Amino acid sequence: MKYYSTNKQAPDASLEEAVVKGLAADKGLFMPYSIKPLPQDFYDSIDTLSFQEIAYRVADAFFGEDVPAETLKQIVYDTLNFDVPLVKVTEDIYSLELFHGPTLAFKDVGGRFMARLLGYFIRKEGKKQVNVLVATSGDTGSAVANGFLGVEGIHVYVLYPKGKVSEIQEKQFTTLGQNITALEIDGTFDDCQALVKSAFMDKELNEHLQLTSANSINVARFLPQAFYYFYAYAQLKKLGKANDAVICVPSGNFGNITAGLFGKRMGLPVKRFIAANNRNDIFYQYLQTGVYTPRPSIATIANAMDVGDPSNFARVLDLYGGSHAAISAEISGTTYTNEQIAETMRETWKECHYLLDPHGACGFRALKEGLKPGETGVFLETAHPAKFLETVEGIIGETVEIPAKLKAFMQGEKQSLSMTKEFADFKSYLLSL
Repeated sequence: MKYYSTNKQAPDASLEEAVVKGLAADKGLFMPYSIKPLPQDFYDSIDTLSFQEIAYRVADAFFGEDVPAETLKQIVYDTLNFDVPLVKVTEDIYSLELFHGPTLAFKDVGGRFMARLLGYFIRKEGKKQVNVLVATSGDTGSAVANGFLGVEGIHVYVLYPKGKVSEIQEKQFTTLGQNITALEIDGTFDDCQALVKSAFMDKELNEHLQLTSANSINVARFLPQAFYYFYAYAQLKKLGKANDAVICVPSGNFGNITAGLFGKRMGLPVKRFIAANNRNDIFYQYLQTGVYTPRPSIATIANAMDVGDPSNFARVLDLYGGSHAAISAEISGTTYTNEQIAETMRETWKECHYLLDPHGACGFRALKEGLKPGETGVFLETAHPAKFLETVEGIIGETVEIPAKLKAFMQGEKQSLSMTKEFADFKSYLLSL
């Protein structure tokens, strides 16, 4: 299948080129030329299939033309070696728990899939070494680093803002060693992202090194996130609650909700989507006004959603032909303050004995306030609450148990290189490799 750029100024690319390059030459994001609907019999029997079987059918529609069936199947089955259970919170609201993977965050799905697909293409092309650059405000770094750990022919450089990532998150990518290097940047997440983007634009660097990105701009990172929307529907169907399903996605860079919208285009029977924002309500304001106005991000307790210019908004616009009316018909928005997020976490713990993380709290609250009679709501619980330990414990006033997987990371020794936010320093470091 061919991929085009959202900016429409770059030549078409194969899947292999789109994955290896990450970003189109005109700085646009890659989009597949077609989104294939899945046949009705797939939806009729979806509740009899395993997560891996469902995901393989979805993956085949996107990647089947470009990757041999056995290889693709192995990549999918290997990626999804953990469950994504649908857990009842109230009578008509369910949590899709996306935190049962190796780093306890939803990004494990995209991170692991991309690592395996990129590894396949590198072997196929006989390339010696590909360097993955990734900027992180926390979870992306750990999911990508752990997904690529030990993958031959790939070295990952994780850029993160000094002192602005929780200790648990930092330990998840600074203690790994092997083919993972952590770079502690004296600046903000936006500075880290700017360094990565500048590196991709630098001719001399790109002649010296093969560079690619593992943020959700890469099609191999965001498309696999469609898998769990289909699995959520299958679990609802088993419960006899699949009619009038509303899915609420805590939204930052908009890769996650975009994957869900792709699923809807493939025939997934979701009635509508809700994008839940924290104070960074750029998309919410767009829905109200029809005008997209990016602005500097504001720090909140739902830090993974602190994005002032969501990259994947370009894909949402492209998917709906730039029509504000078409976007508003399928997606509504909400926005919450820190106080509202904290209040939701406290009340849900007290009343339902369900522990939300700050991001999932935005999703749960949006459904609580916005579900219509007869609808069933599913929100994405994107990371384990223990990843935001101090925040969560401070809000509920109780000790939160740390899962064994997180404890294991905590015992590792931090290894990172300190660096300024100046591109000249970053460039000379990369050139010295």
